[in-house]
Amino acid sequence: MMIVGLTGGIGTGKTTVAKEFMKLGVPVYIADDEAKKLMNRSKVIKRKLIQLFGTNAYLDGKLNRPHIANIIFNDKSYLKQMNAIVHPKVARHFEKWLLKQQSPYVIKEVAILFENGIQEQFDYIITVTAPVELRIERLLKRNNTTKEKIKAIMKNQWPEEKKVELSHFVIENIDLQDTINQVGVIHEKLLKNNA
Repeated sequence: MMIVGLTGGIGTGKTTVAKEFMKLGVPVYIADDEAKKLMNRSKVIKRKLIQLFGTNAYLDGKLNRPHIANIIFNDKSYLKQMNAIVHPKVARHFEKWLLKQQSPYVIKEVAILFENGIQEQFDYIITVTAPVELRIERLLKRNNTTKEKIKAIMKNQWPEEKKVELSHFVIENIDLQDTINQVGVIHEKLLKNNA
């Protein structure tokens, strides 16, 4: 079974693209969503995050995202430490999920795929792109955030050109119908490559 990585900068529309692949019957694993669930479910992760971020890391048993985001925003070394706690657990969870799939290929959506240096884990990589202003506009509508915070996150991610160079497929996500068409074309190519 082929494993296809799906990545792209914040606000490019990875989730939109992932949903279109799902409509075609492709199993999709969204690493960020699973990481969030594990951070709330796993006793080991909880204990380690409380050691790292203090007792305010959780409020009423739920991850206190604003508290953690604020610490990371002011000191990037915390992000590395948090990822070192969470990522191995997500990787193990993905392995278990993969065993249950019956499909020519699966997609694993990972926001910081290249940044984490895990490109070797994939048979193919799809990068989703969109103009920066459109990405900022989408994020301001979707999240309770500021332009400053969005740009800070973008700074921590690789530039699009660098990701595009290392990708097998690129989806420019500006117009939904055009995006759906691009997904269809890539889907056919992946099925052919797997035959």
